[in-house]
Amino acid sequence: MNNGAIKKEEIKQEVFDLYDDYAHNRVSRREFMEKLSVYAVGSITLPALMSFLMPDYVHAIQVKADDPRLKSEYIHYNSDKGGGDIKALLSKPADTKGKLGGIIVVHENRGLNPHIEDVARRAALAGFISVAPDALTPLGGYPGTDDQGRELQSKRNRDEMLEDFIAAYTYLKNHKDCNGKIGVVGFCFGGWIANMMAVRIPELAAAVPFYGGQPPTELVPQIKAPLLLHYGELDTRVNEGWPAYEKALKENHKEYSAYIYPGVNHGFHNDTTPRYEKAAAELAWKRTIDFFKEKLS
Repeated sequence: MNNGAIKKEEIKQEVFDLYDDYAHNRVSRREFMEKLSVYAVGSITLPALMSFLMPDYVHAIQVKADDPRLKSEYIHYNSDKGGGDIKALLSKPADTKGKLGGIIVVHENRGLNPHIEDVARRAALAGFISVAPDALTPLGGYPGTDDQGRELQSKRNRDEMLEDFIAAYTYLKNHKDCNGKIGVVGFCFGGWIANMMAVRIPELAAAVPFYGGQPPTELVPQIKAPLLLHYGELDTRVNEGWPAYEKALKENHKEYSAYIYPGVNHGFHNDTTPRYEKAAAELAWKRTIDFFKEKLS
């Protein structure tokens, strides 16, 4: 979020596109700041622009870590084919009676930061048991800043990280408070993970990728889980892969719903950055929870 000094409407789309390149390691921090300085004109200084674009984890948390409505704790589970011992946040309603549907919440390309922990708690508040793994655990875990988190995550193998989230499915399926029906929601990198878990896990009950990279079309026949896919209209990089994916889903008679939210960027659900679009984010989240309630009960 921002301090009010800069209004979102004042910022050119090219700035958001540049931030997207930076957030996905396509430009270095130095190159990002050099290119960003072009847009620092008049009262909009470079430090103000940087402050505006960077995530604000202090003021944007919706469900705090100590929320009395929840029981949240860090657990560890084993990922034999991935990173070994993996740390995760496990959350469930404090007044749990009976078994709950399970949701795996998959972070972006920077580890289990405060925002994704918040999203995992939101999922639990909706009546599920959620687990949010940190794929950076083998490297010491989320290091406290997204810049460092991105740097660490780039050192891990993407397919090994996929194994870590598949292992989280096994952990949750065997949990005493889970009814065995498990879905996955993921954002950006996590959206790709959600798509790939649908490919890899025949028993997966539901998958919800937010602006996630698509699986190879030749793998689409393996998908058994119903899909709910969210895309931002301005996210041209990720959206390039959607027509071929949709064609394969249709040709293979897969169950899916897809929404492209008009006028919003990649990351529109993340309420800690100015790419956040409240109306689209809230609608996408409502659709997600309704979908999980239908598929995981």
